[in-house]
Amino acid sequence: MSERKMFKIKCSDCGKDAEVPFQPKEDRPVYCRDCFRKHRSY
Repeated sequence: MSERKMFKIKCSDCGKDAEVPFQPKEDRPVYCRDCFRKHRSY
């Protein structure tokens, strides 16, 4: 099985460096794992 391509991002919420398994879009915020969990619980 091939390895997923990871993309480096800076979290739109806390500013931490992180990696996501998708190509981020310029017009959408991207979150690290912790901030993503916070935003999903709303």
